Formats: sequence, structure tokens, C-alpha cells
Amino acid sequence: LGLTCLSGFFHMKNKNFRISKSHKELIPPMPCHAKKNVMFLKTHKTASSTVLNIMFRFAERYKLTVALPADQLFHLGYPMTFVAHFVEGFETIGQNYNIMCNHLRFNPSEVKKVMAANTFYFSILRNPIPLLESSYIYYKNNVPAFRRSKNVKEFVASPTKYYHPADYRENIYARNIMWFDFGYNNNAEDDTKYTQAVLEEIERNFHLILIAEYFDESMILLKHALCWDLDDVIYFKLNSRSQDTVQRLSPESEEQIKAWCSLDWKLYLHFNQSFWRRIEETIGLEVLEKEVDHLRTRQKELMETCLSEQEAVRKDHIRNRALLPFQSGAADILGYNLRQDLDNRTLRTCQKMVMPELQYTSYLYSVQHPHKKRKGLGLPLLWTSGQE
Repeated sequence: LGLTCLSGFFHMKNKNFRISKSHKELIPPMPCHAKKNVMFLKTHKTASSTVLNIMFRFAERYKLTVALPADQLFHLGYPMTFVAHFVEGFETIGQNYNIMCNHLRFNPSEVKKVMAANTFYFSILRNPIPLLESSYIYYKNNVPAFRRSKNVKEFVASPTKYYHPADYRENIYARNIMWFDFGYNNNAEDDTKYTQAVLEEIERNFHLILIAEYFDESMILLKHALCWDLDDVIYFKLNSRSQDTVQRLSPESEEQIKAWCSLDWKLYLHFNQSFWRRIEETIGLEVLEKEVDHLRTRQKELMETCLSEQEAVRKDHIRNRALLPFQSGAADILGYNLRQDLDNRTLRTCQKMVMPELQYTSYLYSVQHPHKKRKGLGLPLLWTSGQE
């Protein structure tokens, strides 16, 4: 909470920050049509699984084609740099995909082979301090640098003691992971000229960068940018973990993370400023506040309609194993229980809002590629494509 408050004050301190005009003084928006060619760069541990669920539901609503990972994979070649043939059916479908949102390491020239010329590109960033803590817990068993250290405090106190260059591929989650996801060297020297060039390139490649700490505000900004409806960006938070697995960090540890992940820190600060500037120039703070209230009211209505507990529950309390999220490391990834008295149409709507990432990817794959072997999960199937 403290980090969120601090990041909220940051943009207010910026010299270039201007108090937003009343929405009445803003230029009235031109009529627009919903953008249906959209590429979302799904960064790690940034609330991106929730965004992916939004993208999948939008694709189903408009019967759009999603660029899904080929064969049994659930990511588009990650951590390898993306190439077009990582997409199922690319050789035959070509540049006729509408939505791309599964994990990949960004490579603009190859993505453009898959997505249309008028595609809208966006991504999301998170404060690197809670991001590294979250990565540590989630990837504890997979990352050598994390396995060698006792806890996140010990790791960030002397990261080079545990982070060995020879383990580069296995250690990508341990340093500047967002920088890596955008396609850059996460071990690069933090040189001002270099970092500025990268930030400018990201601005050219992406139409919008959202901020995880302001997720509701981000959804309103996304809604306006894509000309979508409110219900298109309504969500239930997915892939979150129980609070008892969150490790509290001292101010000293926080400063150590800023230094260790300095590329991610610069990336976050830069786009945190541009995020608020974009809101000021396109929506205005007054309108933003009203629309966020509408979103939260609608979200509460859907939670009352769909959920038996009105909130996420721990993994061992999830009744339907087909809705169990993937579990990793020391994290307890939360999920949902649906009400038992829902009619079929409402049940299907609610199921898709709470469906974890791997299950939803597997389901869409079976719909788009019915003659291919369905992606294996080792979990019960919620439904098959033939039941849809």
C-alpha cells in the first residue's frame, strides 16, 4: 500500500505535471469503432494474466482469431526471442490474426509478420520492488539465483553472490525481467544514452503502456484507447497469491532492488509519467474518477452474481479442480468458487471470467484448431469445444 501511495505521488512531483482541465474543457471525442487487431505484450508478474483473460473474452465476443502458441506450449517461444512460426497455424493463416497476448519476448519485425498493419500495441509495467519480491516467491524453485539464497532480503543484499552469468537463461526472472520481456538485454550496463534510446524505441513500438499499481485506471484508459465497452474491461483479479506469502521489505532492501534492477526502475518511472500524462490529455482526472467508480460498481455486481464467497480463495478451498490456477514456488495462487444456482448462460459467462490462463489457452486452442491434439494440463476439463 505504501509503495502504491508513493508511486501515486511521484507523477505529482514531476516538473512537467499540469493539473488536469475539467472534462468540459476537453475536446469532445470523435465517434470511434472498437479496435479488433490488438497485440498485448504480456510481461511477468504485472497483473498480466488478468489482462490476458480480458483479451480472450473480447476475442470470443467478436469471434476473433487469437495467435496461440503452437503444439503443446502455453507461451510463444519464451524465453527465446519471438519468431512467427511459434504461432499455431502461421504457415497457413499468415497475417490474419486479430489478437496476440500470450507470453513472448518481443521482437517487432517478427510480430508484424503475424499481426495486421493497423494493430494496436500495448503492455503493462509494475514497480520493480514488489515485482522482484513476487518473482522471488513465484520462481523460487526454478531460478538458480533464488534457490541459492535463503530469502529475498538475503538475495538483494548481495545479488552477485547468487546471480551467476553462466546461468543467464535460468536467471532471467532475477534481474530486469520487464526489460528482458521487451526484447532487450537485462544485464546491459545502465548507460544514460543506451537507456534513453531504448525508452524512445518502446514509445515508437507501443501505443500505450499501462501501470499495474493503477489497474482500474489502466482499464479505463485502455477502454478509451480501444473504443471498447465497459464490460469489455471488467475483470476478476487472476493469478494473485495469498497475502501470507508476501515478504515485507525494508527501505534498505527496496533501495537495493532499485540499484540491482535499475533498467526496470528507469522503465517504470518513465512510463508512469507518460501514463498520467496520457490520462490528463485524453480523459481528464474528473472523468477518470467517475469511470473508475462505474467499473468497480459493475465489478461488484458481477462478483455478487458469480461468486459464492465474493472473493478469491486459497487453492485448497477451490471446489472445481478445473478452475485451479497453476501453482508455482512458495506462492499460494488464489482462485474462485462459482455460485451453484446459476443458469447455463450466466454460468458460462462467470466461468470465463474466473478461468485461469492455462485452461483458457487450452480451450481456445481446441476451438481454433479442433483437429490438433488439445494442450495437456493434467487437470479436469471444464468443457470441450464440442460443448461450447
